[in-house]
Amino acid sequence: MPLNAASVAPAPAALPRPRIAFLGLGWIGRQRMAAMLEAGDIEVAALADPDPEAVQAALDLAPDAATGRDLCALLDQRPDGIVIATPSALHAEQSIRALDAGAAVFCQKPLGRDARETAAVLRAARQADRLLATDLSYRHAAAFIALRDLIRSGDLGHVHALDLTFHNAYGPDKPWFRDRRLSGGGCLIDLGIHLIDLALWSLGAGDVRCLAAHIRRDGRPLSADPDAVEDFALATLETDQGTVIRLACSWNLPAGQDAVIGMEAFGTAGGGAVRNIGGSFLDFGAWRHHGTASQALVTPPDAWGGRAGAAWATQLRRGGGFDPQAEALVTLARTLDAIYARAA
Repeated sequence: MPLNAASVAPAPAALPRPRIAFLGLGWIGRQRMAAMLEAGDIEVAALADPDPEAVQAALDLAPDAATGRDLCALLDQRPDGIVIATPSALHAEQSIRALDAGAAVFCQKPLGRDARETAAVLRAARQADRLLATDLSYRHAAAFIALRDLIRSGDLGHVHALDLTFHNAYGPDKPWFRDRRLSGGGCLIDLGIHLIDLALWSLGAGDVRCLAAHIRRDGRPLSADPDAVEDFALATLETDQGTVIRLACSWNLPAGQDAVIGMEAFGTAGGGAVRNIGGSFLDFGAWRHHGTASQALVTPPDAWGGRAGAAWATQLRRGGGFDPQAEALVTLARTLDAIYARAA
């Protein structure tokens, strides 16, 4: 279907079937599109990617969508929302352009390479009064929800420590991930962002202090090369309530399995944990600990991978205005900046 130039009209307050455009059609972009289509009640208005093969693969899911190579082509279709799955260096600028044009935005993480870029996107979303969210997908896994509920309910007493881990035995396969100018950082901003978000979300915490941080590349402290990124990171944070958060993440670690992903909470009245099962990136269990005893709360299967995007689409249908909860994205970016600064 050919693209027709047109100005972007403001989105209505309620959108029973929002028209969504997808920018970036690699594996993640197509997976998110498939999940939104499966959840229902959206129309795929347009698709764009500089790779014609990626566009063609996406057309198998949405054969009636308009196609193009870039964001301009999508905006010509006057979509209600845009899903962005492009390299990190493009996220902030593309999100701002989409918001300024009147489209809601669902962007892959990180929203910006640092807090400055992230705050600029938030300003654009507030000014345009448009919905903005980032694909912090682990929030939507039943196991992590169960642990968060344990923490927030007070069932564990005062939670004084969290321990979070994300080791990926493979690492990313796109070269831009390993160029700081394009990615903003290495495994910390790629994987650690999920750990920090899960900790703050579970605790309901605001700003945290970074007490210690270490980043490594090939087992050595990161060099002064401004373009180099880390493949191993450790950090210790503390909340205003005194809860200590420890996190560790890596790429290409010889972990004995595909991935080691987990979160443990230690409270004055008990503990809880989430762990991936059998090295899986997708299968998680959750447990409540009573001393030396453990009670299973959640076991696989749980098809959680596309729920963040589906939740954004549902919220867009109900009204596409700015959601103040997006302000937490700036706190998340500031925390990442503080860890990098402390490690340096």
